[in-house]
Amino acid sequence: MGDVGLTVLGVALLAIGGDLLVRGSSRIAAAARMSPLLIGLTVVAFGTSAPEMAASVAAAAQGKGDIAFGNVVGSNIANILLVLGASAILAPLAITSGLLRRDVPVMVASALAVVVVAWDGAIIRFEGAALLMAALAYVLHSIRAARGARMASEPATSPTVGSRPGLGRGAAEAVIGLALLVLGARWMVEGAVALARLLGLSELIIGLTVVAVGTSLPEIAASLIAAARGQRDIAIGNVVGSNTFNVLSVLGVSSVSASGGMAIHPGALHFDVPVMVAASLACMPVFLTGARICRTEGVFMVGYYAAYVIYLVLDASGHDHLPVMSLVMGAFVVPLTLILMGFAVYRHLRNGAPPAR
Repeated sequence: MGDVGLTVLGVALLAIGGDLLVRGSSRIAAAARMSPLLIGLTVVAFGTSAPEMAASVAAAAQGKGDIAFGNVVGSNIANILLVLGASAILAPLAITSGLLRRDVPVMVASALAVVVVAWDGAIIRFEGAALLMAALAYVLHSIRAARGARMASEPATSPTVGSRPGLGRGAAEAVIGLALLVLGARWMVEGAVALARLLGLSELIIGLTVVAVGTSLPEIAASLIAAARGQRDIAIGNVVGSNTFNVLSVLGVSSVSASGGMAIHPGALHFDVPVMVAASLACMPVFLTGARICRTEGVFMVGYYAAYVIYLVLDASGHDHLPVMSLVMGAFVVPLTLILMGFAVYRHLRNGAPPAR
């Protein structure tokens, strides 16, 4: 099968797997009386991050640290700007959950942790192990907090989880969906990477763009389908949980797997990591004020991601238009982002948090 055919088949499996995963997760949430947000933060987020884990660990073990690190950073940027933006265009996303307001700062803190551990140009195994411990603590804390909120809101005579119908079917759908997502992402990335290498792109650029977008397709599929089905908590929780999991678990396991730790390309440390942190910080005014991501903001987020990818390609090729693109990024994109963040806060303070349409 050719590279294009392999890519198309992978995308098809991702779409089918994403639909099954959201269906199964919704059934689990209903049957076990679990918060849909908790499902998004754990089952969906961790499951759709499986391609990132497989790709980054394999790359790190083979000494391809640029692909491994670029995949994590690029996936997180794509999750926020592309996945959330596209989901908001499809259906405006309401941000109303107190649980989400707690997990967003954790996502931002995990992004800042990348700056700390990679500052010296490498992530050693000890630092990778520390990230893994933080991931375990995050999961346990999220489950405990959600369980406490559920117990406080439901009667003591509620039936046991095992007696609720739909749990087995939901689990089966989720498992099949995850399997299709992983297989589809693998085939899509294999075909896309082969095509990208024909274009002469570096391993870092491949990791930041082709591999990152490819392994983020499960998040894109799961969040878009969840948004279309009205499961907005799953759509948002998927992104927040995936980004946290990518840094703490995927980067942690990749660093431990790499012999002697994982070297970090200076270009990624000085440009792409700050972009990831900035994208995470840009979400906080909207998320923490309980507002919403409307369609207009979604369009801007997708546009920002397109500008980021264009800049990477121009920079990698040394194109004559690179200075113009740099001017556009510095003189227009950054100020416009600050204006949109201020507008989101102003809208919340003036009108409160309107429901999503």
